[in-house]
Amino acid sequence: MTDVLIVGAGPTGLVLACDLARRGAAVRIVDRSPAPPRTSRAKGPNPRSLEILDDLGVAEEVLAAGSAPLPMLKYRDRLPVAEADPWADSAPSPDTPYDRGWLIAQWRLEEILRDRLAGYGVRVELGREVVGLTQGAGGPHVDVAFSEDRTERARYVVGCDGAHSSVRKVLGIGFEGTTAEDQVMVCGDVDLAEGALDRTRWHQWFDADGAVMLCPIPGTRTGWWFQAGPERDGRGRPLAPTADGFRRLLARHTALPGRALTRAELLSTYRVNVRMANRFRAGRVFLAGDAAHVHAVAGGLGMNTGIQDAFNLGWKLGLVLAGDAGGELLDTYEEERLPVAARTLDLTSERLRATLEAIRRPGGGLDAAITSDTTGLGVGYRWSSLAAPQARDGVPDAPTAGDRAPDGEAPAPQAGDRAPDAPCTDAGTGARTRLHRLFAGPRTTVLGFGPGSAAVLREVADSYGDAGVRTCRVYAAHEGRAREDRAGAQSAAVVDDAGHAAAAYAVCAGTGASGDTGTGTVVVVRPDHHVGVSAPGDDAGPVRAYLRRLHGAGRSAEQSTGPFAGPSTGLPTERFPGMVDAVR
Repeated sequence: MTDVLIVGAGPTGLVLACDLARRGAAVRIVDRSPAPPRTSRAKGPNPRSLEILDDLGVAEEVLAAGSAPLPMLKYRDRLPVAEADPWADSAPSPDTPYDRGWLIAQWRLEEILRDRLAGYGVRVELGREVVGLTQGAGGPHVDVAFSEDRTERARYVVGCDGAHSSVRKVLGIGFEGTTAEDQVMVCGDVDLAEGALDRTRWHQWFDADGAVMLCPIPGTRTGWWFQAGPERDGRGRPLAPTADGFRRLLARHTALPGRALTRAELLSTYRVNVRMANRFRAGRVFLAGDAAHVHAVAGGLGMNTGIQDAFNLGWKLGLVLAGDAGGELLDTYEEERLPVAARTLDLTSERLRATLEAIRRPGGGLDAAITSDTTGLGVGYRWSSLAAPQARDGVPDAPTAGDRAPDGEAPAPQAGDRAPDAPCTDAGTGARTRLHRLFAGPRTTVLGFGPGSAAVLREVADSYGDAGVRTCRVYAAHEGRAREDRAGAQSAAVVDDAGHAAAAYAVCAGTGASGDTGTGTVVVVRPDHHVGVSAPGDDAGPVRAYLRRLHGAGRSAEQSTGPFAGPSTGLPTERFPGMVDAVR
């Protein structure tokens, strides 16, 4: 039986398939299209999605196939009036190596992900449309009916099949929201005569009676993304896009003759839809990406939110399928991602409003849509039951002064926050590495700062070293390194030679988060790079409870007399009220 059947082979479905396949799950992915689409559509991953692609091992190929985002040259009445580079003041930092998104045609990104998936022996099954889903009452499977009059069985199904999702419709899940019929844009991939425009700029013409935007497609000599306000008929109704219509729009708004546009294909009309499914799970079936939420294009968060949905769901399905975690872990997918989707709908609508206001003035352009919120780096899950404040043995407790960083330093990341990256040195080989490279792969990571964390790290390695958990001792530059601090193939040690890791996690070198010499700090990092729990190095209770929820009791739970001894105590699984408001 298939473990997970993924419906839809866009970026969301492919990221999920890659994540599950590397976990050893029996995964299949189907798509109703007879061939992979060639449209460029989304313009590329944002910084958070680049971190996910890095974890999957494809970021270098994506960077090589694309280009950095371009400065925007704005025109009025065919003349250039302003130039803006939203990334001019941005630079990589120790905790954020990807400071900006990347331009790459969506078809090329999908091609890279399909190749990665094929490396695990999984290929997209094209020309297969899902027309029915049947779940037995409490049964451990879903019967999936296909249009070719064939039924197959899977333990779980994930609908990643876009805004018109067949999976969502079959489930009868509502998709409430609005469609702005007056906010219309025509789009397509075009070729311009070679040398017609400078390919180092994203050109944007905004006039009182319309607009044209042309951005060069990386990896091509003459290809451009074309977006424009539509032509309209005598009654003001938008006309369907055509190659000749694109030529007329080009001649009307730019200094280029219509004949400079030599090819136009993959033409479409875009209307602003702001809609969200009222639930992301129905039994053993889940929704992700555009199947769960659609919103304004401002800020470029459509594809990226879907990729991040997939990365949240993949590790949870993997742990449940492996028998480590209980099925209630899957409830946290909707608990965490639905509020993020709701916030994304609000954010993109607000960015669209700001952009429409900006382009009314000469010099305004699409840079108005870009803010720090559109990087994805600030998305976290502090309201989640997986991020509940914990005390010994997993009993919820109130936050303490230990949540605060030492004076003058950045605040400590809280449970649910993105786990910061940091450059460091492998203690064994001397090679340069990064914390996110240690996090990469289908496992939970336990970081230990300070000598006081060594005992907890040893116990974690003894209990979970073969169960998808890796320990890593983070040494300060001045610390001596004891051989006994490392244990097992899933253990690692790095030297925080410049203090970036200690700064990112707000721990004093060689001390705990509260500055107590010798206590140390232990941080559990979820497989999706979010902090699960942070605790003093001599308090194993929160770490024990968290790992038992995700990975079971561990092999030494019964015989151990160390910090992981004693009865299993899980974290609370109830949902927190007001979680949608909390993410705003």
